[in-house]
Amino acid sequence: MNDDRLHEWRHRHRHVLYALRWFAVLAIPATLAVLFVWCAGWFSPRLGPARIVDAFQATTTPHPGFRRNHAKGVCVTGHFVSDGAGTLLSRASVFAHGQYPVVGRLSIPGSDPGQSDGAAPVRSFALRVLLPHGEEWRLAMNSVPVFAVRTPQALFEQLEADARDPGTGRANPAKMQAFLDSHPEARAFGRYLDRHPPSSGYDNATYYGISAFEAVNGEGVHRFVRWEVVPENAYRPADAGRLRDPDFLAYDLMKHLRSGPLRWHLMLNVALPGDTTDDSTRQWAQSPDRMRIDVGTLVIDRAQAQIDGPCRDIIFDPTILPNGIAPSSDPLLAARSATYAESFGRRMREESAAHAGAH
Repeated sequence: MNDDRLHEWRHRHRHVLYALRWFAVLAIPATLAVLFVWCAGWFSPRLGPARIVDAFQATTTPHPGFRRNHAKGVCVTGHFVSDGAGTLLSRASVFAHGQYPVVGRLSIPGSDPGQSDGAAPVRSFALRVLLPHGEEWRLAMNSVPVFAVRTPQALFEQLEADARDPGTGRANPAKMQAFLDSHPEARAFGRYLDRHPPSSGYDNATYYGISAFEAVNGEGVHRFVRWEVVPENAYRPADAGRLRDPDFLAYDLMKHLRSGPLRWHLMLNVALPGDTTDDSTRQWAQSPDRMRIDVGTLVIDRAQAQIDGPCRDIIFDPTILPNGIAPSSDPLLAARSATYAESFGRRMREESAAHAGAH
């Protein structure tokens, strides 16, 4: 085939090549996610990741190509500087002395990419840390240290309670009240928000991994840990003036980065006897007996629009972990892994269809 005919063939079949490229991207992580949740016993005849994603979509109008949750966000890049202290708890390569590249995403919860920042009481931070020998560590964190629900079924019921009525375009408060009455554990989430108003920016919030994970050190000692990243910038609550700006979070982030990098300290908290390791609705109590280790500094020095930034096509699956860290039996971990893969697959199919339609 000569060059002209090859060029013509590529032009005619560009959408096919595009779809095949995304099939290759999707096939491996999607298959692994399905196997993971199957082995975890999460799939059932009644509930699976497709129904969870459908329920997220029902909370807003359609937004093809966007994440089904945390639809509004901004990409960030930087690095993690490990001080070596984490090797006490884990043999994971991320805790060895060194500096590791990071791609991340700061966002607010919700399925509408056009929602106002002032409507979001929670900030979220997702990270992909690139490690030696092809390993990665992916973290998905929120500015609240607990989830509102314990199980995938409860999450589905919460989303159904928040679904928009086709007639009014709004959620029915009575449905949400009924959900809260049947799930009293969800009230801990609301109480935390009442005591901790949302931060004035992405830069001065503490972000929590929430679920417990199992750390294994070089001597084979197993401990459960929870982590958080604590900002060097002092927390300030968002004031009424800033809340009137629908995009103040991304604007302020860009402004701060023009003055220099932003830094957080990665803290590992070790479980004490009696601490729950499979329930993300229960926060570990503060205790002077708890081992708490600062294992390094997260440095963010650039931000990019999510539409074409480096975080756009990353699945921030919290079960993608380096050797030396493993998921706990928290049922939400398996559910999040499968749901994120389902959401990613839909986004890529929508993008492929849009690209094919344009040609």
